[in-house]
Amino acid sequence: MSPGEVLFTAEQIAARVAELAAQVRRDSGGRLLTILAILHGSVVFLADLLKHLDGVARVERVEASSYGDGTESSGNVALNGSKQLDLAGRDVLIVDDIVDTGRTLAAVRRAVEAKGPRSVRTCALLDKPSRRQVAVGLDYCGFVVGDVFVVGYGLDHAGRYRDLPHIARLGGKPSG
Repeated sequence: MSPGEVLFTAEQIAARVAELAAQVRRDSGGRLLTILAILHGSVVFLADLLKHLDGVARVERVEASSYGDGTESSGNVALNGSKQLDLAGRDVLIVDDIVDTGRTLAAVRRAVEAKGPRSVRTCALLDKPSRRQVAVGLDYCGFVVGDVFVVGYGLDHAGRYRDLPHIARLGGKPSG
């Protein structure tokens, strides 16, 4: 499969990320945030978000996976890296690329809350509520997408297309 229709351009994404960062800065009240990035998909989004946070954040990471090489979640979330996190008393912002079934964000949030943070907020570039299987809330959301598999801007299919500067539907009519 190849990328098809562009859903969000690089310019649309850049503008929305700047808006999200402004909301996060305002809500943090100047307190240091510990951003917990869910790897690997959030890397591009995180890098751009950090450029707008003006030094009010430190970054930690956790790896989470439920897709493998497919386009459907297996339903099982594998977490790596959460055991060594020191989040006690910290203001934590979980950053993810997309919330689909909700399983990954719910699993990461449970792991974070078990560490005794002062507060926990969630931020995702994309939200796909039509596929939700686990109820999760998002404090900050870039865009809502329908029930399509998307790639680009950090999101991949079997490790490909993360490098696209925009977000596109996988398959369908070619972009260009």
